[in-house]
Amino acid sequence: MRVLIATEPGNPERDNEDWATATPDMLVVLDGATARIDTGCIHGIAWYANKLGGAIVAEAADHHRSLRDVLATAIRDVAAMHPQCDLAHPGTPSAAVGILRRRKGILDLLALADVTIVLRKSHGNVVAMTDDRVDKVAVEERRRALSLDPGDPARELAMNAMKRAQLAARNRPGGFFVAAADPGVADHAFVDSLQLSDLTEAAILSDGAAIGVRKMGLMTWEELMHCLAGSGPESLIRKVREAERTDPTLHRWPRTKASDDATVAYVQF
Repeated sequence: MRVLIATEPGNPERDNEDWATATPDMLVVLDGATARIDTGCIHGIAWYANKLGGAIVAEAADHHRSLRDVLATAIRDVAAMHPQCDLAHPGTPSAAVGILRRRKGILDLLALADVTIVLRKSHGNVVAMTDDRVDKVAVEERRRALSLDPGDPARELAMNAMKRAQLAARNRPGGFFVAAADPGVADHAFVDSLQLSDLTEAAILSDGAAIGVRKMGLMTWEELMHCLAGSGPESLIRKVREAERTDPTLHRWPRTKASDDATVAYVQF
């Protein structure tokens, strides 16, 4: 098994709120949700992603446990690490989660919130899975925010309004689900189990890396996997950054920030 991981902060002057790791039988990528308003937590998003990632790896080592159960226990364990924080706060730190776990000829996968899992089947077909429910909430607030220029003070106000609208729909029926303080959200994760013999490659991408396909159209998922196999995850992130630099006004590809944290974990079986 060949594994490659690359990660890069969207802004070198700020913490990278993505998190990734690999073990001999597992890949995990977390994409910490940007905190635009108060969180009620003294630790921050990067801390939360780091602790949740470590807890997931520890729990998933027991192959008899489902990935939903693994995620639920990890969320509960991390909540217990900071009882001094207001975990009922609507902005409490959260993260999207992607997991791939190999066991006895099976590949288990889990996606919660806007990470993307890409698989190449043994016959060559490439399929991608993204939990895009967050894109379907606060639509009007997002449209308003993205219509404003980055230097316009009104944009920051509009972005905060968008965040509040998103949080109002977070972890609620009809909204979207993300790992935060409630272990019950694991029941809403997308899961599957596939025969390893039917797969040759797989990747997990945070939103800041998947944007190259999902929103910019720089390449197809097939081309993305070819890039990862040939040049590695760093090359993919570099292509995204090069494209972002050509659009400093954020008009060609409307997005909430000039560059997001970008992480790719790639495996060849």
